[in-house]
Amino acid sequence: MDDAAPPIAPLTPEQDDFARALARAVLYIPRSFTADLGRDLGMTSTEFFTLAHLSDAPGGRARMGDLALATALSLSATTRVVGQLARAGYVTKVRAADDGRGWEAHLTQAGRDQLARAYPHRVASLRHRVFDRLQGVDLEPLTRALDRIVADD
Repeated sequence: MDDAAPPIAPLTPEQDDFARALARAVLYIPRSFTADLGRDLGMTSTEFFTLAHLSDAPGGRARMGDLALATALSLSATTRVVGQLARAGYVTKVRAADDGRGWEAHLTQAGRDQLARAYPHRVASLRHRVFDRLQGVDLEPLTRALDRIVADD
């Protein structure tokens, strides 16, 4: 009995071009956003999105594992980012109230204020670096296609 995997069909040139363009965009957008936020506010895109997810969470608080899932970061990366945000006074890190074993990040008023300051910079960055370059493109099917890529199996 042969346990060899069946051969994998190569990508078409169109598929390969798309995969490369997607990889470039996936790297370009956060790096550009971080450059813009860093220049203007001294924060990274990861810090911004962590604050944004906390802002959206009930009571402005989330368990570290839930925050990691929401931000698509590893638990250790989330812990590191929350530590940076805590040192800046934007979040506090406390034992989870429900079981005392896990940790929660709580958004502070200073964090809400920083997020409010960052929001116009986010809009300006995305307009300049993404949406101005997509004039005339129907965004709805692009959004659906990207959602399909990251949908749970």
